[in-house]
Amino acid sequence: MFDAAKLRPMLATLPASDPSLADPNLVYEPKYDGIRAIVLVEPGSARARVQMWSRLGNEKTRQFPEVVEVLEHWGRTLPGPVVLDGEIVALDAESRPAGFQRLQNRIHVKTPTYRSSKPQPSREEQPTAFIAFDLLRHQEEDLRSRPLIERRRALEALFEQFPRDDRQLRMSEQVAGDGHQLYERAKSEGWEGLLVKHARSPYRDGRRSPEWQKMKILQQDEFMVGGWTEPKGTRARFGSLVLGAWRGDTLVHVGEVGTGFNGAELERLWTVLQPLATEVSPFATKPRTMGRPHWVKPKLVAQVRFSEWTDEERLRHPTYLGLRDDKRPSQVTSAPRPVPDRTQEKDKARAKSGNKAAFAGWQAEAARLTEQLDDFESRRKNGRLQLPDGDTLEITNPHKVFWPEPAYTKGDLLRFYARVAPLILPVVDERPLVMKRLPNGVHGEAFYQHRAPEPVPSGVRVATLPDDDVPARLIGGELKTLLYMTQIASISMDPWFSRLPALDHPDQVAIDLDPQPGATFAQILDVARWVFDELDRLGVTGYPKTSGSEGLHIFIPLEDQTSYEAGMLFCQIVATLVASKHPKVATVERAVRKRKNGTVYVDYLQNIQGKTLACAYSARASAFAGVSAPLTWDEVFGDPKPQDFTIASMPDRLAAVGDLWEATRTSKGADLERAIEKLQP
Repeated sequence: MFDAAKLRPMLATLPASDPSLADPNLVYEPKYDGIRAIVLVEPGSARARVQMWSRLGNEKTRQFPEVVEVLEHWGRTLPGPVVLDGEIVALDAESRPAGFQRLQNRIHVKTPTYRSSKPQPSREEQPTAFIAFDLLRHQEEDLRSRPLIERRRALEALFEQFPRDDRQLRMSEQVAGDGHQLYERAKSEGWEGLLVKHARSPYRDGRRSPEWQKMKILQQDEFMVGGWTEPKGTRARFGSLVLGAWRGDTLVHVGEVGTGFNGAELERLWTVLQPLATEVSPFATKPRTMGRPHWVKPKLVAQVRFSEWTDEERLRHPTYLGLRDDKRPSQVTSAPRPVPDRTQEKDKARAKSGNKAAFAGWQAEAARLTEQLDDFESRRKNGRLQLPDGDTLEITNPHKVFWPEPAYTKGDLLRFYARVAPLILPVVDERPLVMKRLPNGVHGEAFYQHRAPEPVPSGVRVATLPDDDVPARLIGGELKTLLYMTQIASISMDPWFSRLPALDHPDQVAIDLDPQPGATFAQILDVARWVFDELDRLGVTGYPKTSGSEGLHIFIPLEDQTSYEAGMLFCQIVATLVASKHPKVATVERAVRKRKNGTVYVDYLQNIQGKTLACAYSARASAFAGVSAPLTWDEVFGDPKPQDFTIASMPDRLAAVGDLWEATRTSKGADLERAIEKLQP
């Protein structure tokens, strides 16, 4: 029986590379930035009955009365019920689909006289429309098993036979076989992207299928450099460039760019910026920046790639490409085209943007370290390791076996951390560390240690924290500390969720997917995909990684000044949503004895001050010498295996894909209050 209320939309994937724009088996459509909706229209004598449900099955009928009225009028003449799949969108002044940011302003408008504590635009001030792109039921016929091209023909015939108000009830554009012209329009008009669908795909309820794919569109332009911000973590020279564009004689702030620089370019830019330094901001209005700003005279022109303009005329996801010496500063006007203001990049092919150069540049130093370790181990002798900065560290028993099978030693673990140091050190920088020590290897007895050993070698960083009953703790961020912890058999790196000096405010939270006896990694991937869907709905970006053992972690960067309580509450909400919708697989049951075998525990309780999880790029005490490996969402929607990521295989992967975890540090961070508001009916 066809029950529209229980129907869930078919979803698209984001491929690692763009699909073809010239394929006779594909069709191409604009990607709208609104609210996905399943719509039931049943004809009646006076007016049709209309019901609308969101992607998660929430009733949306009363929230968009003008759309419902148009559907009611249109449906009066239909010979039988129809079920449409489409998008509720906001319209701009020219009746073109606008971004979700505008739609949020209408999200709680239920009637023309609706009022709330916050001023809301009326439906006249911010009109909306429904754009249909699929027909799932026509009278008594269920069309879901039929190919997309047949469903599309039926939708076109329906709209042609029963005319409607084209402003508020529309059919999506679609072209078959050749998407080049649509793609060029998308770029010129600032669309979010395209949807690329296999022409013969059936409709797969509630499933994310590679038969439907998303194609992101990036833009490029030139901008004035108006300053730089202080660096954070291990970044040298500066954190980001402060960008502007001329509006007449006024320089207007358009955002900051903090990615796209390698070490050599940071140094080159630094020498160019210094002679232009000034105490006076060149901007008409002094901008608020993500870090402490320093100003320069507006003489430099930067080429920047970005995904879109927000309604606030700021760049979304900018990447530095280089300086332009062929453009006069007066030419840099860069007028924005406001396009969808999205807070969630559902996925990026982050493998392409990883900092491969920094990793590759470190390997010469890593080779000098591993050569010394090789010598110690081959002679089965202790030794003093010469570090790159001239310091030394005493290494004992490098030949000691930590993993009996495949027979990896302490020396192997030291070599691994020496190779991945430039990627793991920023992850643990300024964070207190908890040690899980295994002096007799992974099959021996383990014990946790919060207190730093006494004494520690000079150069190993320790700190006494405020109101802490632990006298001193190890603090991450230095190569010597990393290798010292390995020397004392702390196999994994387990940092706090907050950094010095803001220990009460985590800059990230995590959802830990913990398999119960009998659960498979395929089930864990399913749960991770469901978590992705919930975060996607809330406009929050999550970053997945393997645990290094049998589980998977999803980390969420946070805005400054977020409390531990708020972060854990948000994770609890997401975990509970997943468990309530998928109770046969996912659970939030805290009592271990009450959890059913074969389920996945969606753990949000790690997000308490002082609790830890193994960090990205950390080795683990799993039998296969696993590493906690950052993944792309494309990989999560594929078929990865934890055993693919070990201390032996990981360096080659990093040389190929770069630092997938860098985005967690450069992200603006989730606005949890705004995200939770989206849960309101």
